[in-house]
Formats: sequence, structure tokens, C-alpha cells
Amino acid sequence: MLMEKLKNIPKSSGCYLFKDKKGQIIYVGKAKFLPSRVKSYFSNKNHSSKTKMLVENIIDVDFVTTLDENSALVLENDLIKSYRPKYN
Repeated sequence: MLMEKLKNIPKSSGCYLFKDKKGQIIYVGKAKFLPSRVKSYFSNKNHSSKTKMLVENIIDVDFVTTLDENSALVLENDLIKSYRPKYN
């Protein structure tokens, strides 16, 4: 499921919500261009220990597209306040 979603990341700005095996949102992030940002988690091996732990726990991802980066910033803030993800 995760690999399929990573092949079909919306080509726009927006937010991404990483989920763990329980389906809980563990991280919310924003991006000017979702494919570049999201794929960086799975391709870059020089992550901090916190980011490595995050990536090891990602089982699923959801996307919310926005019209621009500013809208993504506002949405990210609202989603973090709502879900209080473990890694934010």
C-alpha cells in the first residue's frame, strides 16, 4: 500500500500525513512540491536518529493538496494541532 502511494504522489503543494501500523498519524509535514519532499524520506540515508525512527514506523501515507505553499503551511499547522503527531 505505501509503495503504491509513493508512486502516485500528487504533483502539487500540500501536506503529507505519515501513519503507523495502528493507523495513527505520527507525522505531518508540508511541501511546495509533494513528490520531492516525501521521496526524500525514503531515499536519503543521512537522516537524524529521530527521522530514521520515524521512517521505520511509516506504514501508510495520506496527502492533502493545496493551491500554494502558504496554504500548505496553514493546513500543516492546523493538522498538527488536531492530531498532535508523535514525531512533530
